[in-house]
Amino acid sequence: MAMAMTREQHAAYERDGYVVLRGLFDAEETALLRRAMEEDPAVRGHVVDRRDQEGRATRIALWNRAGDSVYGLAARCARMVDTAEALLGGEAYHFQSKLTVKDPEVGGAWEWHQDYGYWYHNGCLEPLMFSCMVALDRTTRANGCLQLVRGSHRLGRIDHVPLTATQNEADPRRMEWILARHEVFHAEMEPGDALFFHCNTLHRSDANRSPHRRWTLLLCYNAARNDALRREDDRSYVPLDKVDDGAIRRAGLRFAAGANDEHFTSRPYVPDVAATARQPGR
Repeated sequence: MAMAMTREQHAAYERDGYVVLRGLFDAEETALLRRAMEEDPAVRGHVVDRRDQEGRATRIALWNRAGDSVYGLAARCARMVDTAEALLGGEAYHFQSKLTVKDPEVGGAWEWHQDYGYWYHNGCLEPLMFSCMVALDRTTRANGCLQLVRGSHRLGRIDHVPLTATQNEADPRRMEWILARHEVFHAEMEPGDALFFHCNTLHRSDANRSPHRRWTLLLCYNAARNDALRREDDRSYVPLDKVDDGAIRRAGLRFAAGANDEHFTSRPYVPDVAATARQPGR
């Protein structure tokens, strides 16, 4: 196995719920991923808006399979798969990938939430999941970089409540208590840097009020033994066909195949947490 983290970085991930790996993807690889996000018709054709409380929009595209596109190969390359299996303690599979676009001066905010606050509703019984955010542009406080609550992955899954039609947020009263006791880390990154964070790590981001865009690619993984039980959500286990780390450069600017091998989605997944809370027996 070729885990991308050092022993010290792995320990930081376990302690803090996140760790940044600088330059995980080199300049050539990052440029290919950036251009694919900008130019691939499949990505461009599936971009949707997720609006914040002010009506500002973060544009996103979501897909559930890692195919033969250059970004599918990035999710399947050895440095990612081996690291995923080390972090999750066994076989891992690609759960979803996502492009997030915060355009200059108009990109929207995300309020405090856990990814497992969403993924729990896919029927994933344990929080054996994580995300890797790859910076395609510089991400700074000014353009809405990710903020994470250090050590919050140890707090367990927190109830989420509806915020907007396309966002849920962690219980605001509980967040007051958490923020009074825990430090917030701002993940400022250069293109090619990668932020790994646990699915229970609380995170948010500000609106982009700067003149500089903030584009990121998120690669998300689940443990195979934690297979999503809601089959209709299209996030259940499919074996990962691992490729070597040179596959990204060899592929060049390869887009998604026409048969939707990447399983792009037409709308964001937003569980109806209010309806779940009203179910009989709860």
